Amino acid sequence: MGCIELMKPEILLSDTSFKEGREFIRRNFREVYEVEPGYKLFDVYLIGVSPIPIAIEDESVIFPYVKPCRGTFVLKMEGKEEIELLRRSK
Repeated sequence: MGCIELMKPEILLSDTSFKEGREFIRRNFREVYEVEPGYKLFDVYLIGVSPIPIAIEDESVIFPYVKPCRGTFVLKMEGKEEIELLRRSK
C-alpha cells in the first residue's frame, strides 16, 4: 500500500467531514466521477461513504482522503495515469 503523505499532495480542505469534502468537490469542479469505497487511487484504497467523488482538473486528481482519527482531507495531486484509468473505467 502506498503512502499519500510521501507523495506531497496539495491540501485543499482539511479536518472536515466526509460529507463536506464531497460537497466541496461537487461544487468546485466540473469533471467529477463517482466511485465506490475500495477504489484504488495512487496505490491506496479509498474509504468513505458511497459514492466517493473524484474530480479532474487539468493534469490533477482531486479526491477526499479519510484518515481514521484525523478526519477527511480533500487532496489535489498530479496524476496523468490515474486520470486515464478513471476516464476509461467510467
